[in-house]
Amino acid sequence: MAWRIGVDSGGTFTDVCLFNDETGAIEIWKVSSTPDDPSRGITQGVVEGLEQVGADASELGFLGHGTTVATNALIELRGVKTGLIVSDGFRDLLEIGRQKRPNLYDMFAEKPEQLVTRDLRREVPERLKADGSVAVPLDEDALREAFRALAAEDIKALAICFLYGFLNTAHEERALAIAAEELPEVFVSASHAVAPEFREYERLSTTVVNAYLGPVMQRYIRRLKDRLAEIGLKVAPQLTQSNGGVIGFDQASSLPVRTVLSGPSTGVVGAQAIGRMAGFDNIITFDVGGTSSDVALLQNGVCQLTGEADVHGYPIKAPMLDIHTVGAGGGSIAHVDTGGLLKVGPRSAGAHPGPVCYGLGNEEPTVTDANIVLQTLNPVEILGGRMKVRHDLALASIQRLADRLGVDVMETAQGIISVVTANMAKAIRVISVQRGHDPRDYALMAFGGAGPLHAARLARELDMKTVIVPLTPGTLCALGLLLTDLRSDFALSRLMELSDAARPALEEGFASLAEQADVWFEAEKIAADRRVITRTVDMRYAGQNYELSVTVPAGPITAETFTALEKGFEAAHRQRFGFIAEGEPIQLVTLRVEAAGIVDKAEFQKQDDHGPDASGAKIGERAVWMSEAGGFVTCPVYERGLLKAGNVITGPAIVEQMDTTTVLLPEMTGTVDPYLNLILEV
Repeated sequence: MAWRIGVDSGGTFTDVCLFNDETGAIEIWKVSSTPDDPSRGITQGVVEGLEQVGADASELGFLGHGTTVATNALIELRGVKTGLIVSDGFRDLLEIGRQKRPNLYDMFAEKPEQLVTRDLRREVPERLKADGSVAVPLDEDALREAFRALAAEDIKALAICFLYGFLNTAHEERALAIAAEELPEVFVSASHAVAPEFREYERLSTTVVNAYLGPVMQRYIRRLKDRLAEIGLKVAPQLTQSNGGVIGFDQASSLPVRTVLSGPSTGVVGAQAIGRMAGFDNIITFDVGGTSSDVALLQNGVCQLTGEADVHGYPIKAPMLDIHTVGAGGGSIAHVDTGGLLKVGPRSAGAHPGPVCYGLGNEEPTVTDANIVLQTLNPVEILGGRMKVRHDLALASIQRLADRLGVDVMETAQGIISVVTANMAKAIRVISVQRGHDPRDYALMAFGGAGPLHAARLARELDMKTVIVPLTPGTLCALGLLLTDLRSDFALSRLMELSDAARPALEEGFASLAEQADVWFEAEKIAADRRVITRTVDMRYAGQNYELSVTVPAGPITAETFTALEKGFEAAHRQRFGFIAEGEPIQLVTLRVEAAGIVDKAEFQKQDDHGPDASGAKIGERAVWMSEAGGFVTCPVYERGLLKAGNVITGPAIVEQMDTTTVLLPEMTGTVDPYLNLILEV
C-alpha cells in the first residue's frame, strides 16, 4: 500500500496531506471544515484528496487524524451534563481552585464557567492519608445513594476524584465497579486513570474535563469510524494526542483530555523533521490558522513536554507539547474598543460565515480582509483559484472601520496587520524571552494557512534573521501526522529527596510505569523491536511550587544516575530562572515514562540544484501596499510549485500556492533549499 494520509481538521479548513511511500511524492488538498459535523468535512477531504492522485481508500496503508473537537467543545462549553463524586469535605474544590489569579489587577475578571454545577457534586465518606493508607473506609452505601441521586438528574458523564487517590487506587476502583452497576450508560472517569499525580485541584480539574468531553468525543469518533468504513478504509485510523504522538481511536475515546491540543501538536512534529532536514536545530514555530496562532520553541531540535497546562481557563494535568496559543488568526475580527483603540481578536469569523471577502454574510472586517485590501493576498481568488473572493466587500468593511477611527482606509488595513503582528510577537516572547531564550538565536518556521503571510513582519519585529517556509505550510499539521510515532505517557507522583535513600522507591516507581507501558505496547500490537521507552522526572528545590523536567539516563538506577539528575536539574533551573541555589535540598516529585511505538515515516527526497534564476516561476505582477515601501509597490508574483532548488527571489515579492501566500518585504531574499523549503533572510 503506497499511500499514507494525514488529515488535520481545523476550525476553518480541513487539510489533507498524502505521501507515496514508493515515489516520495507529496500531494495536498484543502476543503472547508464542517463544524456541525467535522467527520463530514474529513471524509470529503480524504475522498477528494485520493481522487487527485487516482487512489482509493482501500489502498491506504495509514490514516492519521488531528482534531479540534475536544478543544472546541471545551471552549464553547458543548460538553455533557456531568456529575462529580469527591471525598467528604471537598465539594467546593472546583470553585476554590488556587489563590493565584491570572489577572492580578483586574477587578472585573471572570472565572471560567464550572463544568459541574454545585448541585451535581456529591461527597461520600472516605479518607486516605498522605502516605496512601486508609483513614476512613469508603462508605459504599452512601456512594450508591449519591449515584442514584445523580442518575435522577440524568447525567451523561461522571468524574470520581478522591483525596490521595493517586497513591492508593482501591477506593476509586471500587467506586468505578459500583458506578458500572448503578450508572451503566454513563461515561465515567476516575482520577487515578486520567491524572495519577499530586495537586488535588489540578487532578480534579483534569478528571472533570475528561468526563465532560468523553461522550462528545465518543460520538465523534464513532461517527468518523463509520464514515471512513463507508468509503472503504481498511487500516485502523490513529488520532493525534497533545504530546505529538498518535493513539488508536478507542484510547482517544476514553482519554479525550489528552487530545485538547491534537491539531497544533502535529505541526510541531512536522517542524522538527523539516528543521532537521534544513539544518536548523533551534526553531520557533509559528502556526497561524483561521482562528488562532500557535507558537512553540524547539531547542536542539526538541520541543519540551509539559505535564500541566491551562487550557482556556481549565487546568489540565496531561502530557502535552509546550505550545502557546493566542486568538490571532486570519479570521480574527478587527474592532474599535470602548476607548476608541483598534483591537484585533480574539473573536473570530470562523469558517462560516468567515471573512467578509468570502461573501457569506459577515460584515465585520478580519485580518484576511485587511490582507485582501492591501493585496498581499490575491484580491480575486485564493486556494489556487478554487475560491473567489470579494475585494469590494472587504474594502467596504475596512472603510467602515476607518471612518470610526478617523483615518485612511489603507492605513486602517495596515493597522490591523500591525496589531495582529504585535499580538503574535507577544505570544512568541512568552515561550522564549520569559523562559530564558533569545528569539534572535532561533529561526522562525512559518506554517498554517496564514503563517507565511505574516512571518516577514513578525521576524523583523523580533529581530530574527531567518524564516523557514516549508513546501506545504498550509497543511504542515497534516504532514506532521505522517512523521510521528504512536506514543503514550505514564506518570507516578512520589515526593522524596534526591539522595541514595530514594533509590528503592525510584527503581520501584519506574518498574511500575514500565509495566504499564508494556500493557499499552501489547494493546497497540507494537512489535518488540519498535518499542522505545524514555524516562524523566519532575524535580524542584524543597519549598518550590513548580517543577522542572529532567531526563533520567538509561539503565539501572545508580549513584551516577543521581549525579546526572542533579546536574540536569541545575542546568534546567539556571536556563529557566537564571540561578541555582547551591546547598538547597532537591526533591523528586513525579516520575514519568514515555512509551513510543516507532512507525515508518515519510521520507523526503533531496532535489538537484537548478541555479538562482527564478524567472521560470514568475506568473505575473501585482500592486501591493507595503508600509515599508511607503505605499503601493509593484511586486512580482511567483508560483511556489514552479520554484526549483537553488532559485533565489528578491523582495518585495509575493509567492502564491494553493495552501498559503508568502510575503517578502523590501531588501529580503528567499532561497529554495534542496528539500524545496523557502529560506528567507530577513
